[in-house]
Amino acid sequence: MPTHAPMTATLVAVSVNRGTAYEVVLLAHVLAAVIGFGAVCVAGAYAVLLGHSGPIPESVRRYYRPGVNWAGRILFLVPILGFVLLGMSHGAHAYSSSDGWVMVGLILWVAAALAGEMVLWPDERGLQQLVAGGAWDGSAHRSLRLRVAWTSAALMIIFVVAMVVMVAKP
Repeated sequence: MPTHAPMTATLVAVSVNRGTAYEVVLLAHVLAAVIGFGAVCVAGAYAVLLGHSGPIPESVRRYYRPGVNWAGRILFLVPILGFVLLGMSHGAHAYSSSDGWVMVGLILWVAAALAGEMVLWPDERGLQQLVAGGAWDGSAHRSLRLRVAWTSAALMIIFVVAMVVMVAKP
């Protein structure tokens, strides 16, 4: 019996710690990542669509209407909710901010946030002004459009790597 006691205690601790509140925060963490990076993906896809000849599709015009890309900014909830999860994970499966996979995830998030704030969203605002102002000329603004598309692609790669790290917890 003594050899099974630590295993039983571990299972009980895991079931207690992973209660409804933990699962809700975990779901919010995952949804924030999916929505935020989904918005980043849409930005890149619509930037590519701006390169096609002919009139700009109405969905692209709507997307590039002036204003803050709040869906993309949901990315800022990801580390906040991640740290809440770390705090809630006390017990048998205690995760720590010093765990390697947590540090890698945080570094990837910082890289994504910096690329978003320094390249993607400012360039997106430039596209918004051009599209909304009717001054869009796909060939004249090719570099701006491509910068949005390539930054979006790079951020999607970061998202996939971060997702693998978060799930695998190497």
